[in-house]
Formats: sequence, structure tokens, C-alpha cells
Amino acid sequence: MKAQEKNNFEEEFIEAKNNWELEKLYVDLASAKGKALTPVEKKFLRGLLCAFSPAEIAKTVYNSNSSSTVRVYLSNGLYKYIEEMLGNQMGYSVKVKNWSRVTPLLEKAGYKKNWMPSNGINGINGITVHQDRVKSDLFSIESSAKLDWGEAIDVSSFCGRDEDLARVKQWIIQDNCRLVLLLGIGGIGKTAVSVKLAEQISQENFDYVIWRSLHLLPSLDVLLKQILQIISPDYEGMISDNIDNNISLLIDCLRSSRCLIVLDGLDSILCNGCLREVDYPNLTTDILDETNSIGYNTAQICYRPGYEGYGELIRRLGDSQHQSSLLLTSREKPQEIVVLAGQTLPVRCLKLDGLNYKESAEILKSKGFKKIKNDEIKLLIDCYAGNPLFLKLVATAIQELFNGNIYEFLEQGTIVFGDIRAVLDRQFNRLSNLEKQIMYWLALNQDFVSVRKLQKEILLRVSQRLILEAIDSLQRRSLIIRQESNFYIAPVIIEYIGERLIEENFRLMRDNSGLSLINQTIFETQLKNYIRDEALKSRYLK
Repeated sequence: MKAQEKNNFEEEFIEAKNNWELEKLYVDLASAKGKALTPVEKKFLRGLLCAFSPAEIAKTVYNSNSSSTVRVYLSNGLYKYIEEMLGNQMGYSVKVKNWSRVTPLLEKAGYKKNWMPSNGINGINGITVHQDRVKSDLFSIESSAKLDWGEAIDVSSFCGRDEDLARVKQWIIQDNCRLVLLLGIGGIGKTAVSVKLAEQISQENFDYVIWRSLHLLPSLDVLLKQILQIISPDYEGMISDNIDNNISLLIDCLRSSRCLIVLDGLDSILCNGCLREVDYPNLTTDILDETNSIGYNTAQICYRPGYEGYGELIRRLGDSQHQSSLLLTSREKPQEIVVLAGQTLPVRCLKLDGLNYKESAEILKSKGFKKIKNDEIKLLIDCYAGNPLFLKLVATAIQELFNGNIYEFLEQGTIVFGDIRAVLDRQFNRLSNLEKQIMYWLALNQDFVSVRKLQKEILLRVSQRLILEAIDSLQRRSLIIRQESNFYIAPVIIEYIGERLIEENFRLMRDNSGLSLINQTIFETQLKNYIRDEALKSRYLK
């Protein structure tokens, strides 16, 4: 390199030479790299030592608002050399994670001139003489993640879910999954699991942890701006009203910093009843079609008007390479995740089932059931399939209305009421006509039902394609359970659907509308058998 060019490279960020042992740092980093630093790497290092962010370095060096080139240089080069150098000196792994960590780490390692640790010994020799103290200081820096919990719930009484937590931890920490969806029916504990997981993995694995609820329907524009301002304040001048641009900025941040972003309640921004009509105009509708429309339709899970940008956010964060993780919770699986997810892919989905017997029993004990028989507890747990919210709600009702007597509660014959009914209503009302029809048949035919049986014996005039689409949608909505090639539904949902059928039957008879909405003979036979055999009640009391 010509002398004039060398001088030009060294003119920028020259003040770093006044405060840092630059030559020593160049030599040690070259040793970690295996060869000398390039002039560009030295220049970027000096910028970092002057506390310039990548965006500020790009502005100074290239007069550009785009910092992607600088960030790539840092992530693929200098950060790794610094980690290697300090790891060799400390005898344990050191992670830089982002640009703001560079100066504290190098300062603690003794590369800053006239740096005076609390023990009074300064300079690079301090590494050797007081390595334990420096190592402790470095670990303190390493573990300090910036946490923004938003309106995250209190999980101090959280119990169980050890296997689920361990699996998602592995996906995020070891497998570097970019996107994980926690899927499950309402009340199953998705929110609590997301908070507990973030608590357990936040400090030593991420620079930033941001938890946000989508239940109050925040616009994507507002959400992106909040996240960007937390993760990278130096981007503030680049944040605009263009959502695509802000997503690009976020991805850039997720590449340079390791971030965990949790968005709870994705189903809140999904459209209620986003349906696609199909060509069966003469078929009867199902019994609960309150719109009186004709023809079967299949539901496509999509976004509320004005919230379609969330789909683009999910797609791009799942598709793009970065070192961060987006954790979502939802009752329903959006199409973007259906396309991207796979068992060995960087986008994965975990469906949360009910708690096991031991975990469910802990919930009941915490609600005051201290001295009750195991068979009573088992009956109650089986009724609600280990759904923690349902167990908490029913435990309160049994204590207040039945003096804690579980058998007396079960004998009165109703297990779906109050908030439990409201949770199931919200989920069931989102279904299409065909999906509701399948749910009715699964409830009235309590043996496992195969797709082939549905098509041949139940829905003769509906194509196999539509049945497959409806079954797939019901699984994505966490309403049916698959066991090998057969499908069934949880006991609490069976009773819920049974109540809806009976209520609607009474309404139809009252209105003199008969049973013309579905096959009358089949319905009457099934319903009489359902009531006579007390299928649901006997399930728990025999």
C-alpha cells in the first residue's frame, strides 16, 4: 500500500490511539486471526474504540446511511477475533454479541491506557496478576441483557412443562431457530410458557429480550418502532413510516445483536372467519350457520384488515439469516409458518398439550384441594384434559358452589360454563361450516374417526380435498387431536359441542324451523343416543 493511502486509512478515528494500546491490540488480534489485520479492519476497530456504532462508522467512512457493509465486516471478522483473543486470555468463552460490548470488554482486559481497576494495578499485566477479578468482571458484562417485559404476566407460581421448556430451549439456543411458534387451545398456558422460557434463557444468551402482547391489537408500525428504538437507538434517524424498510432495519439489528422477541397472542390479529367459498351451492349448511348462507366453505387463517404486515414480518424473519429468535404464541397456525416450519428447519412449531396428572394436581392443591382422593382429582383432570386455565376456573367454582365436593360438581352434569364456555365460544365461532360439521360428527361419534370414514360415511357429497383442508385447519386451530391416522377431540370440547347442538335443536323447534339445516334423521338418531346414553357424563362417573 502506498504511504499516502496508509495515512488516509489512519487519519479516521485517530483519537483511538490516544486512549488505547492500539499496537498491542493489533498484534494480539492478528495472533487470534492468524494473520495481520487489514487496514479496513483496523479502521473499523478504531471506530468501535471511539464508541461509534456501525451506523456512525458507515456515515463517517462511506458517507452512507446503510451500515450493512460495516456490520458484516464486524460480525464475520473483528467480533470473532476479539472473542478468540479474550477467550484465550481468560480461559473460557467470551461473546462480543454487539458493538456496544467491545469497549467494556477490551477495557476490562487492560487494553485501555491508564485504566485503573479497583485493586490499583493497571495495564495489560493486570490480566495475568488479577485474572480471576477480570474474568468476573467480564462475566458480569457478558450476562447483562437488556430486558423489556412489557405487560408480561407473573410466573412466580409456574409449575411443570419441563419437557416443553427443554425442547424449545434446545431449538433456540443449540439449534439457532429463528422462529418458534407455541401453539395450543385457549387456556393451555402458552403465555406463561413464553414468559418462563424468556426468563430462563435471557441473561446468558441474548443481548436484548423484548416481550409484547398482541391482545390489544398494536399496529405493526408502532410495534416495529418500539422494538427498533430498544435494540438499536443509533437507527432512530433511519426509522421511517415504511413498514418494509423498518422490517429490513430490524433484520439488520437481529444480525448484529442476539435478540429474543416474544409476541404473545398472534391469534388476536387473525381474521375472525376468513373463509373461501367452494363450488357446492346446493348443499345444506351446518346447524350453527347464523348467516343463513348456503354452501360449504373452508376457512383460511389470515389477518385482520390492517394487520397483514404481521404476515410479512413473520415470513421475512423466518426466511432471513440472522442470529436472533422470534417466539410466537397462538391458538391458530398462520399460513406463513405452515410453509416455513419443519422438524429440522430453523422455523419450528410446538403444540402444547394439557398438563400431566402430577402437574394438574399441583394446580388443584394450590386452589385449596389439600385432602382429596386421587380418583376424584383424576376425574376432574380428565374432564378438562389438563387445561390449566380450565382447572383453575372449575376449582374456584367447586370451592365456592359445592363446598369443595368434586363428585357433587360432576353429578350436576355441566362442566362447560362461565369463562370456560367463553373461551371455547371464541375459538369455535371462527370455524367454517364444514369445520363445524366435522366437529359435530367427531363429538357424536366418539370413537376415533379417520379421514376416509368422514368422507365415505358422513360427508358423502363433500370432496376429499375439502375434508383434508378442513381437518388440517382444525389441527392448526388446536381443536382436534391426531393419533396416527385417526382424529378425536378432548372431553371438554365434546360436552361443549353437545350443549351447542341441544341448544340449537331447542331453538329450531321453538321457531318451527324443524331440522332442515342438516340431515334430520341422522341428527335425531345421534342426538337421542347422545342424550339417552349420557355419553359425556358417564365418561366421568362410571
